[in-house]
Amino acid sequence: MTTSVPRTIPSLIRWGSEQFPTNPAIVDQGTTLTYRELHDQIKQAAGAFVALGVKHGDRVAIWAPNQTEFVVAMLAAESVGAAFVPLNTRYKGGEATTILERSRTEVLVVANGFLGADYIGMLRGVQARAGDAHSGPIAALPHLREIVDLSGTSPAAENIRSWDDFLALSARIDPAEVDARWDAVTPEDICDIMFTSGTTGVPKGVLTAHRQTIGVGDVWAKGAGLSTADRYAIVNPFFHGFGYKAGLIACLTRGSTIYPVAMFNTTSLLRLIEESRITVLPGAPTIFTSLMDDPQLDTFDISSLRFAIAGAASVPESLFERMLSVLGFEQVAQAYGLTECIVATQSRPNEDPAHVAETTGPAVPGIEISVVDPSGTPVAMGSDGEILLRGDTVMLGYFEDEEATRAAIDTDGWFHTGDIGRLDEHGCLKITDRIKDMFIVGGFNVYPAEVENILSSHPDVLESAVVGVPDERMGTVGKAYITLRRGATLTEEEIVAFCRERLANFKIPRHVTFLEEFPRNASGKILKKDLRETPATV
Repeated sequence: MTTSVPRTIPSLIRWGSEQFPTNPAIVDQGTTLTYRELHDQIKQAAGAFVALGVKHGDRVAIWAPNQTEFVVAMLAAESVGAAFVPLNTRYKGGEATTILERSRTEVLVVANGFLGADYIGMLRGVQARAGDAHSGPIAALPHLREIVDLSGTSPAAENIRSWDDFLALSARIDPAEVDARWDAVTPEDICDIMFTSGTTGVPKGVLTAHRQTIGVGDVWAKGAGLSTADRYAIVNPFFHGFGYKAGLIACLTRGSTIYPVAMFNTTSLLRLIEESRITVLPGAPTIFTSLMDDPQLDTFDISSLRFAIAGAASVPESLFERMLSVLGFEQVAQAYGLTECIVATQSRPNEDPAHVAETTGPAVPGIEISVVDPSGTPVAMGSDGEILLRGDTVMLGYFEDEEATRAAIDTDGWFHTGDIGRLDEHGCLKITDRIKDMFIVGGFNVYPAEVENILSSHPDVLESAVVGVPDERMGTVGKAYITLRRGATLTEEEIVAFCRERLANFKIPRHVTFLEEFPRNASGKILKKDLRETPATV
């Protein structure tokens, strides 16, 4: 490319339509949009958001799987100056309501009925607080004015529109007004607010500017060597930073073709790779181990595969070598990041697979790493310490939470990750432990405090502690240790069923052990380290 990548979403969309007008931007379920056609659809949806009264700085949430309409709605909202708020498709009503309420989202775009989930019904099932009566579509969400249902299955209602009816609203708006809104967006405007529960179990909204979101995609694309020739199957959800910024946005910075994958199924994905000649396929380690375990693997031609990153979970030592030898990738890499800094490190090109398995690579351009002891003093090379990050794509802070922001980012601008690691002689980072209790299930963060809060609401549960334990397929799964109230009796199945009604499935403990008492230190704190060292099943 001869031109640097723009640093606002609307400028990126315009630029893409000029740089790669006829290149396929999205191929989804047999339908192809070129970069120019994608621009035009985003422009139409942007006009519809303006017609709905979405103002610069408002929040627009999307609760849907990977699909073309997700891309169009998200980029359109960002292009008129709204902040995108993603919702995990596995969320239950209470979880989604908490984020929609905290962000004061005004418009929700939802694929109602995805995998049989009645998202709108779940939201309506959350009890409104006294005094929350209003004219919006959801009693418990006074700020939410409009719902756009991508599925088209919701009954007609004043504040619930189909996708086609939503797009038709754009006819009311002068295209010049949409252009003015696009031009008004600056690189420093908030582009997205991605909520992460953190160790307190209370969701915190990670604030990222346009320049940062595009910067993540740009640096990831450079490391992956993305080009207009690449066909990128995005299995990682668009509601997750990996699928959104290292996936969708990365493609937009290079004119690559996006193949959204709404549901992961090994045979379907192998078929997509063969038929569409997929070249780029990042994902959690579970994706690759599942593909290699598929009994039909040898019947598919997957020789087009070029590049993969396995990240977002603990990685088996042999995985990268097998990805090269069994799946036939030309290059494999590892990366480290978190919601507050989506891509912090990335393996170097043509790295030895053994070293890729050992480390997550050096810091990406624009990011500094410091590994420090508890006093904040940098430790020697090869020694463990807390990982601190500083640089262009580290979050601005937490949405309307100055206290949490100050606790996370020190006065020198270092973000304290809560992760433990070490740097080797090449400047490559190895993750060795976590200060925080958070663990990762199949690529998704699970915060024990959130699960423990749910367990504590059960009338028979006295106390609980949730830890991550190794799992061959998912990398890590949750295990709950529980003490019961006097005279109470519960089974593992009853606990799991209780959680299933209130939590996304990746947060549900896979194992439950009932204890008479917890191991504790001198101050009475539960010793989770001791619990982690017990067998996964009892």
